[in-house]
Amino acid sequence: MEKDEEDHDEGGAQIADVVARRLEGLIVDGVLKPGQVLPSERRLMVKLGASRSAVREGLKVLRARGIIETEHGRGSFVALLTTQPALTPMMHLLGSQPRTLFDIFEVRAMLESESARLAALRGTQADFALITRRYEEMLAANASEVGESTRARLDYAFHLAICEASHNPVLVHTLSSLTDLLLSSVFASVNNLYHRESEKRVIDRQHARLYKAVLARQPEQARKAASTHIATTMACMREIEAEEQRLVRATLRLEGWR
Repeated sequence: MEKDEEDHDEGGAQIADVVARRLEGLIVDGVLKPGQVLPSERRLMVKLGASRSAVREGLKVLRARGIIETEHGRGSFVALLTTQPALTPMMHLLGSQPRTLFDIFEVRAMLESESARLAALRGTQADFALITRRYEEMLAANASEVGESTRARLDYAFHLAICEASHNPVLVHTLSSLTDLLLSSVFASVNNLYHRESEKRVIDRQHARLYKAVLARQPEQARKAASTHIATTMACMREIEAEEQRLVRATLRLEGWR
């Protein structure tokens, strides 16, 4: 009898580990995101094909690992698995110094060009549906009177959706962990370029080229479109910076500054 109970316990523990691993996989793949409330135990039983006791034990394993948290009245949800970069001293310094803006653009160029290439290779129809949704939201915002902050977040969401379609969880995590830092570059470009009609038209065309290349499963064209988009934005921002410096120098000369 004791042997049977031991075997049963071992089998239950193994099934609980399977439940835990499957939920971990969904978190790594970005299906379940930090802060997201998990489905009810009943729904998890159906989705995972496991008993209620196995689901409960699996959740218990994830709680012990710090991967999920449970609050009274809210249920279980995915924990915030990393410290927010914006709260760390280094990220604050990087984000607060204007001279690091072009360094951030260089990082975006590396991450987003490869993300686009992989998205064109690996993206599913579900990925493409989400990319299309984000693209259309971005276009709608550009045609309306929303603020620059909203435009920047929708622009970033479009690029993040492409990254998620790469199906490389390390790449997705890297980009997501730098959200606040990368948003500063997106906000800078939106704030400085979108009120310039010629630059705005260029950005819109580049976004369209990137979108079409990914959905057409053209990896090299997608990589090139993403790289060109970042490079063009950097060049425009450098020219704006140079214009401002020329204006300052001319104004100082006019005022007879000594």
